[in-house]
Amino acid sequence: LGGTITGEHGIGKIKQDWLAREIGPVGMRVHRQIKTALDPDNLFNPGSMFAISE
Repeated sequence: LGGTITGEHGIGKIKQDWLAREIGPVGMRVHRQIKTALDPDNLFNPGSMFAISE
């Protein structure tokens, strides 16, 4: 149907593995850069969407 794995509740730990498949390596890099810019100490829900380091 052309949808995505995300929703109003986000990715979470259950769907982590599917995120990389959906958005690819460039998308993952951008997501990590945004997360690091907004949360440099990784305090906000660490590990819930993806690991900061690959």
